[in-house]
Amino acid sequence: MAITAQDVNKLRQMTGMGMMDCKQALTEADGDFDKAIEILRKKGEKISLKRADNETKEGVVFIQTNAAQTESVIFGLACETESVGKNAEFLSLGQKILDVATSTKPADKDALVASKIDDRTIQEYITELTGKIGEKIDVVGYAIVTGEKIISYLHSNSKIGVLVALKNINGAEVTDAGKDVAMQIAAMKPVALDKDGVPTDVIEKEIEIGKEQARNEGKPEAMLEKIAQGRLNKFFKESTLLNQEFIKDGSKTVAQMLDGISKGLTVSAFQRVQIG
Repeated sequence: MAITAQDVNKLRQMTGMGMMDCKQALTEADGDFDKAIEILRKKGEKISLKRADNETKEGVVFIQTNAAQTESVIFGLACETESVGKNAEFLSLGQKILDVATSTKPADKDALVASKIDDRTIQEYITELTGKIGEKIDVVGYAIVTGEKIISYLHSNSKIGVLVALKNINGAEVTDAGKDVAMQIAAMKPVALDKDGVPTDVIEKEIEIGKEQARNEGKPEAMLEKIAQGRLNKFFKESTLLNQEFIKDGSKTVAQMLDGISKGLTVSAFQRVQIG
């Protein structure tokens, strides 16, 4: 497959790597961007994925929590430019979608955009506004979180929103702790609650990458599995919420911080939505 300069530049924008490294990785991957990123990672490169191909990098995250703080809705309404993200009609549409999501609780994004406002679907409203404004508009990250107590966090630019469900509160005051956890999620982007929540394919990929990195470092074949498992444990520590170091006190994990607030206090679920 012929690798074009545009392909190389796209991968460079996605990863922050040099042009030659990107070209070599794309050539080896036969033009497959996901495989090229894996190749770069296996070589031990530090990748910072920027998702340059994401067309809708602006917009607003909407959150609504019920009065009892036991259920909350979150989603992002995304667009292409900052000015549209501040447009009154755009924001009004987002609020209408939030009202529908809160009152009818559609099962997923497809069901949400198929829901109706005044005999017209949300998708029809989105299509109409897209034609009027001239930009792609999309609903992203729609989810409903339920739990014993829901804490929400909306970043100052309204492009990152987080919901945290706490359990085993036992009458303790947990709002500040919940906010701290929500801000941790916003900043550290955990992939799961704990290692049991990490998808099997992610674990398999991390083990494969760990082996290849060790192999490239000249480690004996007989040691590769053990080394990869050690690096997998490091991945769990860095990428699963309860095992992460608490950003306000690195001597504790998030799990330990919560348990110190109230014995048994923990997180039952979380959702992070980011635009761009």
